[in-house]
Formats: sequence, C-alpha cells, structure tokens
Amino acid sequence: MTLKTANIMVVTPHPDDAEYGVAGSVALWAKNGRSVIYVVCTNGNKGTSDRKIKPEELVKTREREQKNAARILGVKEVIFLNYPDQYLEDTPQFRKQLVRLIRIYKPETVVTVDPYLRYFWWHRDHRVCGQVVMDAIFPYGRDHLSYPDLLEQGLEPHKVRELLLFNTSAPNYRIDISDTFATKVEALRCHRSQVANFAAELEFRLRDWALQMAKEEEYELAEEFHRVDIWW
Repeated sequence: MTLKTANIMVVTPHPDDAEYGVAGSVALWAKNGRSVIYVVCTNGNKGTSDRKIKPEELVKTREREQKNAARILGVKEVIFLNYPDQYLEDTPQFRKQLVRLIRIYKPETVVTVDPYLRYFWWHRDHRVCGQVVMDAIFPYGRDHLSYPDLLEQGLEPHKVRELLLFNTSAPNYRIDISDTFATKVEALRCHRSQVANFAAELEFRLRDWALQMAKEEEYELAEEFHRVDIWW
C-alpha cells in the first residue's frame, strides 16, 4: 500500500458543497503551502431541474466542474466515492472507505459538514456525511483493533488532531477570507450546472454570507466553523 500525505482533508456530500462552505479557507491554506485534498461522497446525479439531462450525463458534468474548481483553489487531489445523490447511508462500507482514506493520507485536520444543524432545511446526505466522517475519525480511524484487514494492508491507525464543521449553527472559529474571496467566487462559478440560474447574484450572495460571518471580527469577510480540538 502506497501511503500519501495531506495536511487537510475536506469531505463533502456533493460536488460544489466545498466551494460554498470552505473555498475561501481552502484557497488560503493552499496559498500558505498546506496540502489539501477533497473527498466527494456522492456523484450529484440528481442535482438539476433540467428534465432533459440524463443522470449519467450530469455525473460527468459535475465531476468535471468539481475538478476545475479544485484546480483553481490549489487542491492537490479530488477523490470521488460516487454514491448516488440522495442515497448516502451510514453503512459499514462507507465508514470503512473514509477510515481507509484517513489512514492513507493521515490529515492533521478534517473538514466536513455539521451533521447537527437544527431547525433548518438540510439535505439528508449532509447529515449522514457529517456523522460518518466523525465516526471514521473517532474511534475507527484511531483504534488499531478496528478493521484489522486494514492493518494487514499496512494502514496504521491515525489520530486526526482537528475537526472543522462548516454550515454550522454553533460557530466557535472563523477564518479571514478577505484576500481569497475572489478565488472562492471564481471556483464556485465552475459549477455552472448549479449556479447558472443565479449567476448574476452569486457574488453578492456569497459576499453577504461572508460579511455576516465576519461581523464580530476586525476583518471584512469570513468563513465560520465549529472547531473541535481532538486530544484523545
């Protein structure tokens, strides 16, 4: 087994979730020399209102869009797990896939969606993704007796040191994206299948969200997270 490394692993339910939630931070991390990889769990094959496009065509489009966006941000690698959109489940197979990737890349930080967002419209894939990522980090990724077959493949346990949850209703950590906001907008525009209907408003919407997230800070624009320092 060839082991790789990444400082930061961003795990998202769908193509484009990272660009909405963390692209400014990703661009900043990459600019500062940190290695970032994406893990995209579903193929986004239902993310359209266009009744003429076939799901298999949409999958190819969304994968291409995600790769283009990642390239703009400086992401090192994009891994697609290719689960069907709206069918992400908390299964041993899915959890093991994430544990395997954590042990291969050994990230210091894992970033994913907050599964505990309350009293708000929220895609089920997001809730499942966030929860399974957290389970994969602890205890399964850490404990040597979890998945002994991975040990046989040379994949030793790994302790992630920091978890950042985006799209959260309980933010306790913010990152200044004032210098990378334009890159965030450029990356999100790559997802034409998702933003074409409101392309003229896109930058305004993103700026308004970023202004709101930075309202308690001295800088102008932010992305916010619930941060967990994992010491156990």
